[in-house]
Amino acid sequence: MRGFGGWVCDSLIAADLRGSLTTRKKQNYSRFEEKELPEFLQRLENYHAGTQTHLALKFIMLTFVRTKELRGAEWDEFDFKTAEWRIPAERMKMREKHIVPLSKQAIAILKEVRALHNNPKFVFPSSVSPHKMMSENTMLYAMHHMGYKSKSTVHGFRGTASTILNENRFRPDVIERQLAHGERNKVRASYNHAQYLPERKEMMQWWADYLEKKSNE
Repeated sequence: MRGFGGWVCDSLIAADLRGSLTTRKKQNYSRFEEKELPEFLQRLENYHAGTQTHLALKFIMLTFVRTKELRGAEWDEFDFKTAEWRIPAERMKMREKHIVPLSKQAIAILKEVRALHNNPKFVFPSSVSPHKMMSENTMLYAMHHMGYKSKSTVHGFRGTASTILNENRFRPDVIERQLAHGERNKVRASYNHAQYLPERKEMMQWWADYLEKKSNE
């Protein structure tokens, strides 16, 4: 997927920004409006971050998981035959296992990442300590470098996706399930990870195609 993919040069971007950016408070996640997406996607395509950071930002946009869930992703959580990412409960905010259907574009990015490094555990390992996951500020620093400090956060991709999917008439229950918002009923929570899965698969492919189209506008 070259319109929403492509290679860029490796470089460490965090060193010269250390201390210049603080993590945004959880209650104030700035996000993109739909009209702002094409410009951001073009900046991302042209931004010379480390290749892994470049791909991580694209992958989190395609899956709209939480940043910590992306950073801690492990290869054995992915099933390429079913095109699913199954995140165990202990890594989820609400402590409920979660299924992320993988679009064709998401699968393509995973294959690029696999070709990039041989880390046996983490999909997005630390560039400094390969036995650890990517730093929590790596993608945020990249957003800052692209000119989006105070304009949008990585977590804000979730809100952008939710708004656009709702506006395009995907069922709210399906969207909320894919966002892995908490299920308070513990009986329902035991099987909720697979709820609405066929619709979620369709929705996630629609979302990936939508982003690819926007990247070419």
